[in-house]
Amino acid sequence: MDRHYRENESNAEDIELLVERTKLGDKDAFTTLIRMFEKPMYIYCYHMLRSKEEAEDALQEIFIKVYQQIHKYRPTMTFSAWLYKIAYHYSLNQIRSRKRWFRFIDRYKYDQPETPVEHIGSQTTLKEYLDLLTAEERHIIVLRALHRYDYNEISEMLNMKPATVRKKYERLRKKLQAKEAKEGGTVNAPISKSI
Repeated sequence: MDRHYRENESNAEDIELLVERTKLGDKDAFTTLIRMFEKPMYIYCYHMLRSKEEAEDALQEIFIKVYQQIHKYRPTMTFSAWLYKIAYHYSLNQIRSRKRWFRFIDRYKYDQPETPVEHIGSQTTLKEYLDLLTAEERHIIVLRALHRYDYNEISEMLNMKPATVRKKYERLRKKLQAKEAKEGGTVNAPISKSI
């Protein structure tokens, strides 16, 4: 995966400079930050929220929140880690509110028969596997497997120890690989190759 948006030694200073300029009110600097992180943030939000429309809305809300809170950013963690932390909490709140809404709606559907849970077919995709996970589990998988963050960076975002993140990730891999094996390993793109 292309990691051009991640801070590395060559662009970390540029990102920090853009952040400082944004703190001083330079909107062009913030626009540059948005351009750098827009695509990976959209991909992250899409995987967390599982909806194109919700991901697009989330992207706007997250960048508004980042702009409003940028004065709180301190370079004790990378800017992208700080950004993903905001995105994680925003996505978690969206998921919680969606669940509350569905519970509310379900109270008024007494006359509707329950929809049976269907088994995952042999054409299971990564998206369908992600649907089986909690928000925290999706967060870890997406950041580690798709965006290639290391355990230390993910631990900063989740306020966990790196060893805890590593253990959770390994459990998730085993869980998903077991699901893949149960399905007969006939998936288009095997989950074990993705993670």
